[in-house]
Amino acid sequence: MVPFFTALLVSALTAPVVIKFYRRYGWVDDPATNTHEKVLHTRSVPRGGGIVVFAGLLFACALFLQVDKYLIAILLGALILTVTGVIDDIYDISPTVRLVIGVLVALIVVGSGIGIAYISNPFGPSVIHLDQPQWELYLLGKTRTIWILSDLFALFFIVWNMNIVNWSKGVDGQMPGFVSIALIMVGILSSSFLDDPTQFHTASLAFIAAGAFSGLLLWNWHPQKMMPGYGAGSLAGYLLAVTAILSGAKVATTLMVLAIPTADALFTLLRRIIAGKSPLQGDRGHLHHLLLDIYGWSKPRIALFYWMTSLGLGLLSLTLNTTGKVVVLGSTFLIVFSFLLVSNYKSRSATKQSSLQS
Repeated sequence: MVPFFTALLVSALTAPVVIKFYRRYGWVDDPATNTHEKVLHTRSVPRGGGIVVFAGLLFACALFLQVDKYLIAILLGALILTVTGVIDDIYDISPTVRLVIGVLVALIVVGSGIGIAYISNPFGPSVIHLDQPQWELYLLGKTRTIWILSDLFALFFIVWNMNIVNWSKGVDGQMPGFVSIALIMVGILSSSFLDDPTQFHTASLAFIAAGAFSGLLLWNWHPQKMMPGYGAGSLAGYLLAVTAILSGAKVATTLMVLAIPTADALFTLLRRIIAGKSPLQGDRGHLHHLLLDIYGWSKPRIALFYWMTSLGLGLLSLTLNTTGKVVVLGSTFLIVFSFLLVSNYKSRSATKQSSLQS
């Protein structure tokens, strides 16, 4: 666990430096000027969480991991997301631009050879191979093979997780907490994976990433001194997806530990599309918003709810086979979808009643 605590320490010590720097230049998220309905904080807070996480990640990786082409690609992608996060902290980049950059980052990782060659068959003991069809091309003096289904699936998996995790960082301590737990679960599973394609140990990378987010959590816990921002939010889903792929395509396990954010994201996308809105445009209809607005939960309670559900589902994933994981995942989605339907109906009714009274 030395890599974990090293990354935690570096991140925790980097945070106050970033906070001071951001405040000096006025790079803060101020609810007095940022009046978007999704905003939940009541005082100006610097973002910059991506720098904090990347500092812990880079230092610990340089210290404990053996460098190979996979690690170079992963760290390059992480650097691009961190820089994008800093620019977004200052200028608020368009969600479409951030999505395009996210796809480019995923392409860098997939292009290095990180892909999902197979997934476990939920209906039997076999696996579903994704290594066909293949496309050969001559590039840079060498014949290269692209596994079309494998690479497309990996690309989608990385970009999807980057976005859904980034959407679940609305309250203090919410995202760094459940992401740290999820990465630890992936690390535990990775430690028993014998066919690791990297020269470094994937489990070590997962524990390092968990430590980096734990360091951010110390400053993001209520009342938050800094916010994750897009940098940390995108890095969270990115690192979770990449470590899951490297540890033997633990897709079902990752979906389980991220079941609540995933269900919330799916419902949000459907809700926005049905309403004729852009699926990338933020609003105040996420699960954490409803728990706060409709049911009166405190921010720490919401954060702990995300932590505990990720921990419980993660521990459960360690004991279940693929079929069991799919059943639990489907049940969780059904429960969350039902809750969100009822909550959104209550929210609309309350809004309509308030407008009639006024």
